[in-house]
Amino acid sequence: MRSVICATALFGLALPALAANYPVSLNNCGHRLTFSAAPERVVSIGQASTEILLSLGLAEKIKGTALWFGPLPAPLQAAAAGIPRLADNAPSLEAVAGQLPQLVTAQYTYDIGPQGDVGTFEQFQGLGIPAYVSPSDCEGKALTATSNGDGAREVPFSLALIDREITELGQVFDVPARSQALIAEQHARLARAVAKAQAQRQPASVVFWFSSARLEGDAWVAGNTGVPAWVARTLGLRNVIDSHDEWPNVSWEQIAKQDPDYLVITRMDRRRYPADDVDKKLAFLRSDPVASQLSAVRNNRVIVVQAQALNPSLRVIDALEDVAAGLGPAHP
Repeated sequence: MRSVICATALFGLALPALAANYPVSLNNCGHRLTFSAAPERVVSIGQASTEILLSLGLAEKIKGTALWFGPLPAPLQAAAAGIPRLADNAPSLEAVAGQLPQLVTAQYTYDIGPQGDVGTFEQFQGLGIPAYVSPSDCEGKALTATSNGDGAREVPFSLALIDREITELGQVFDVPARSQALIAEQHARLARAVAKAQAQRQPASVVFWFSSARLEGDAWVAGNTGVPAWVARTLGLRNVIDSHDEWPNVSWEQIAKQDPDYLVITRMDRRRYPADDVDKKLAFLRSDPVASQLSAVRNNRVIVVQAQALNPSLRVIDALEDVAAGLGPAHP
């Protein structure tokens, strides 16, 4: 495999010019947003959006958050201590508007989109509130009046989407130096993780299991266009699930036919489904007559990552690091 060189050159990092003055205008998910000054009040819907704002040093401007998968990284916990949590999942439009935000950010078009659980772009526009959705959840996806952007990606995920979100929020809040420093830190960690994986000298296959509606039923595993597929490609692994859907339902019998060398599973606080619990995942893998025979299970090559790390977010670097650390020595 090729040697690691400067992260900027290796991964094609190309950042837009920084905004020096207002107004700041940008295109977001098919909508044009213009800001005459930095927002003083923001509500963030989605842990990924919240973590970017906190990482940019904007905690005092966050007046409410919602939609959580697990705890914040330790370096961000103190800054977030006094921020109200409007809901663990999707908040109501009234709860968001009640915070009098000058900007609402969202991780998913599922929450703010054509059929948004919280509201549509038009509803927020009617309230005079700009709504910004993570580019990673609309760029490269076909959004329609009956779609929230779930399902297939037309363009595979890349870290450039996260770079874009950090850069744009840095422009909106007039903290461009912080945004560029955060991007540089992310890419430096990325290069170190790739170097660690290369040192293992092993082409290998992998399946990423997020959750399941029923433990004994089909598994929601990663297809070949989302964050897990990007993690696999970046580390030189082969994702055996060949689907353009981000999280297709796949039977354990189908997974067994592919028999991946590694199985990556998620840990999360959410308990919407039984398989959200990582301990139940592990117990299933040890006891199920099909799953227990997977090479990854028999050879103890099961890697646990935080669920949020497999969502488009700052945490994708965590997933990269955790999977790289979990790769064992080369095998025949």
